[in-house]
Amino acid sequence: MLAVVGWSGSGKTTLLEFLVSRLSARGLRVNIVKHSHHDIELEPPHKDSARLRMAGAAEVMIASPYRYAILRELRGEGEPPLAEQLARLAPADLTLVEGYKWEPLPKLEVFRPGLGRPPLYVSDPLVVAVASDAPPATPAPGPAWLDLNTPADVLTWLTEWMKIQAKVSGNQAVNGG
Repeated sequence: MLAVVGWSGSGKTTLLEFLVSRLSARGLRVNIVKHSHHDIELEPPHKDSARLRMAGAAEVMIASPYRYAILRELRGEGEPPLAEQLARLAPADLTLVEGYKWEPLPKLEVFRPGLGRPPLYVSDPLVVAVASDAPPATPAPGPAWLDLNTPADVLTWLTEWMKIQAKVSGNQAVNGG
């Protein structure tokens, strides 16, 4: 599991699209958990599933031959912790978590100095790599520094990182090659 973190507009989703497409083309199963601070509307309000959810259903599953989705109304409950959300997912070779900066997970930071926001890696020791469109301000030991404009380099780093994690955990199923 790896969190991909960074400020809004830094390019997290664009990078994730690239990584997921290449990893899945290699036969790896990749899950994504995307955090949003906004309300999520996945269906038009006039559709049957939305009408049933708004009528009071706790959960509504929409199922078809192509995909399914479960919508759960929190109705004032607190946001479930990430661990609870992860438990709902099917097993995968890699789970990428977009957002959840505060979680104690290894992180890949997407950092663009041009946004005028401070880097996260300076205060978060769990940032294991930074993908940036600029070189580091001070070359010093710390997270790996990757060229955001060369996503294939980020993919190479991620593949190697996955292999190391698989060895550490004893899971030899990762075939990121």
